[in-house]
Amino acid sequence: MPKELSEKERVAFALSPAFAKAAQRESKQLLKLPNTDELLELYGLYKVGCDEDISGPDAFPTGRPSIFNLKGAKKFDYWTKILDEGLTAEEARDRYVAKVEELKNKYGFDASKEPEVVGSS
Repeated sequence: MPKELSEKERVAFALSPAFAKAAQRESKQLLKLPNTDELLELYGLYKVGCDEDISGPDAFPTGRPSIFNLKGAKKFDYWTKILDEGLTAEEARDRYVAKVEELKNKYGFDASKEPEVVGSS
């Protein structure tokens, strides 16, 4: 069962139907799993595109996770990288859509494939 969207996600999806389609369907209909760096880039672009707060209670309220939480630390690093580029939420959404298009060409895409449910963290 897919996770419930946050208010910020609902707003971002309403502002950009292409972003909603790329995030909710197309990124999960690739024929092969993208590499870790590509997935982390999508994560960072998604978070910035939804105007999420990196230090918010549902994100990283205490800053960068320790080395003992490697997955969290990598996510924090990619999110920070996108923030450091100074992208607006709209620019991040546009880049997310473009990245998904790039991945569709690289890994193949099946529009009839039922999107896989992925974790929310």
